[in-house]
Amino acid sequence: MEVPAVTLSLARRAERFPDRTAVVDISEQRLYAPAETIHEERVSYGELSTIAERTTERLSTLDVGPGDTVCLLTRNRVAALALFFACRRLGATFAPISHLLTPASVERPFDVLEPELVVSEAAQRDLVRSIPFDRSVTLEELSETDRDDVDTEERPSMENPLLALHGETGRPVAGYSPDAIEHNCTTGVAAWGLAANDVVPLTAPLSTPAGLVRVALSVLYAGGTLLLDRAFDPGDALTAIEQEGATLLPGRETVLRDLAAESGFEDAVGSLERAICGAPVGDDVVAAYRDCGVPVARVYGRLECPTALSQRFADDSSSADDESGVGRPVPDCRARLVDDDGAVFEGAADGTLQLSGPMVADGYVDAAGTNDENWYEPAEIESREYDESGDRGRFTDGWFDSGERFRRDASGSYYLQ
Repeated sequence: MEVPAVTLSLARRAERFPDRTAVVDISEQRLYAPAETIHEERVSYGELSTIAERTTERLSTLDVGPGDTVCLLTRNRVAALALFFACRRLGATFAPISHLLTPASVERPFDVLEPELVVSEAAQRDLVRSIPFDRSVTLEELSETDRDDVDTEERPSMENPLLALHGETGRPVAGYSPDAIEHNCTTGVAAWGLAANDVVPLTAPLSTPAGLVRVALSVLYAGGTLLLDRAFDPGDALTAIEQEGATLLPGRETVLRDLAAESGFEDAVGSLERAICGAPVGDDVVAAYRDCGVPVARVYGRLECPTALSQRFADDSSSADDESGVGRPVPDCRARLVDDDGAVFEGAADGTLQLSGPMVADGYVDAAGTNDENWYEPAEIESREYDESGDRGRFTDGWFDSGERFRRDASGSYYLQ
């Protein structure tokens, strides 16, 4: 197995293996293409790095620089990955906005981000009209922008987050430093054996922690190949898995279930070596893959920590056959259970899950912009809560309190309550 470069640098990977395929864009070029028809456009690491470099120069022409925020409103595109690395090179914050938000909820992340620039695809023009911000360009307009000379060798130090991700309803917005993103990438290498010879379909939007951090950036970090589609379609995804010889399948329960229901599933997944599935996931879904020789590991993550707990692929613990089981903390992630008063439980217990470690978000972006006034470090936060329903949480004393109840057995495995 080839060991990847030890920094989150696309240019360094392009220097080491310029001709290796980084992304296979399987998106259908025709709107009404027949089902299970994919278009294969291969983008090498060298080509992706060049796209990112040119994007950097175009953003600079538009006066994007250190400390600024660039929002992107699009479906899954190679351009989204290029924009992430372009922001890293400029010392700016990359903030992908979900195209699944509504005209009412799309305002929520902008209330705290106040970006320097909004980039969008033409298909999202209706959502863009609902954004309380008037400095925007389409991807097509950005590609036609003049390019500044930018010294990408001299990368500015970042006091702002590199990545800002919002919750499913548009709030809260969590910020990640470059180090936090890199530690999340190494999680994939350590926990699931992600390597340069892996071919991995992207089944989640690049605006989500699971899609961008857990999968896309981790695959590129390891030097693997990402299979990218505008949006998940089970027929197209299964065709791509078979034709490209995919080795690792990540997804939610609905994704794995939809794939297993497709005709020809058993033959198409012959190349798969393992799958990871966001918990909870039913035993019937897991069994469908195990029957095809594909072990499945349940994983647990959140907006504030894309991957916190994971089963092993060959797990002999009781959590392996329990729908609520999500295994143990991934490398470098610390987990503990506390009672309502904050007292820490030892051994087997039921309680509220708290997480800590270098892969946890550095805090919430809590006010306009992303400067020192509102970019909160966990150790500096006594209790900054958000009041959205659902995924409630807070950072306190160097720990992230998920607000979710878990059970831990005597072996150290965790179970959703």
